Amino acid sequence: MNSIKNFIKDESGVTAIEYALIAALIGVVAAVLMNTIGGNVKAFFQKVANGTAATPT
Repeated sequence: MNSIKNFIKDESGVTAIEYALIAALIGVVAAVLMNTIGGNVKAFFQKVANGTAATPT
């Protein structure tokens, strides 16, 4: 019974779990931003490419 109480009170792995959750959250946010911004960047460069191809030399 004491070993169960000691296990419940033990907080040695809590910091590692917190860092893992923070890293996972940062990864999700980065993926969403890249997906959102990536489409806008692609559209911008497509407009630039279309604009430069249409200009006479």
